[in-house]
Amino acid sequence: MDVHKNARSLPASRALLVERVEKQGWSVRAAATAAGLSVRRSREWCRRGRANEPLEDRSSRPKRQPNKLDDQERTLIVELRRTRMTTRQIAKSVGRSVATVARVCRASGLGRLRMLDPAPPENRYEHAAPGDLLHLDTKRLGRIEGGPGHRITGDRSGRKKAGWEWMHVAIDDHSRVAYVEMLPADDAPTAAEFLGRAQRWFAAQHVPIQRVLTDNGGGYISGAFRRTCDDLGICRRRTRPYRPRTNGKAERLIQTLLRECVYRFAYDSSDARRECLARYIHFYNHHRAHSSLDDQPPISRFIGNNVLRRDN
Repeated sequence: MDVHKNARSLPASRALLVERVEKQGWSVRAAATAAGLSVRRSREWCRRGRANEPLEDRSSRPKRQPNKLDDQERTLIVELRRTRMTTRQIAKSVGRSVATVARVCRASGLGRLRMLDPAPPENRYEHAAPGDLLHLDTKRLGRIEGGPGHRITGDRSGRKKAGWEWMHVAIDDHSRVAYVEMLPADDAPTAAEFLGRAQRWFAAQHVPIQRVLTDNGGGYISGAFRRTCDDLGICRRRTRPYRPRTNGKAERLIQTLLRECVYRFAYDSSDARRECLARYIHFYNHHRAHSSLDDQPPISRFIGNNVLRRDN
């Protein structure tokens, strides 16, 4: 049943109003006051009740619509849209307004021309063992000085520029075990040094890193990063340009960290945020259920693959 959003009554209360007037002897004014309705509207409900008409809201659509689109015109508009014509071109072709054509296109799911492009095929993959592939990525975050920023307070006035710092993430493709650091830059030396520390951390878990996958950021395509990979015996791989989903596990980890830790709490300083992030990473690895791992924590994949681990 459709009820007007500003309606003060429902069919049941309208039926009660009619019953009070027609059977219980109430005056229309008294029944209207009890129902919180105007006398004029109450008289209309009483009239409909005496005529055994439905006590429901009627459509405000006019009875005659001489310019209403028929099914044939709608089909033609959709067919023209599928030829990648713009709404303005279609409107001129069919003799309708641009707004009408746009409304039909939106209703058919073709409001944007890009919706005509086929969806790219899903390319889900998972390497067979821990350490086979390590995803790397970074996220720039504003430094915190003098209390929480505008994302928490919502107040941009008087905001001081404290600079930036970068969250460097590394996540194992098979297990989703993550290693994360907050660093002052994302340049070549910083990226190379982060990889070295990540490699040593995973080695402490008895997981040797075979390959790394990165985007085409300056720190990852640098000679310093390449030399670090060579020294560690790690094969380098990079994503295709403009295809961030190739590195989707790192992208998803960053989204999770932002939602559940970085932007979830109010921090007085960058150091406080860094300490909270370190605690969250332990929770993420050892306790947080992961849907792609049958609701088990990532560290379970280390144990499931007979990889001994140390709690750090």
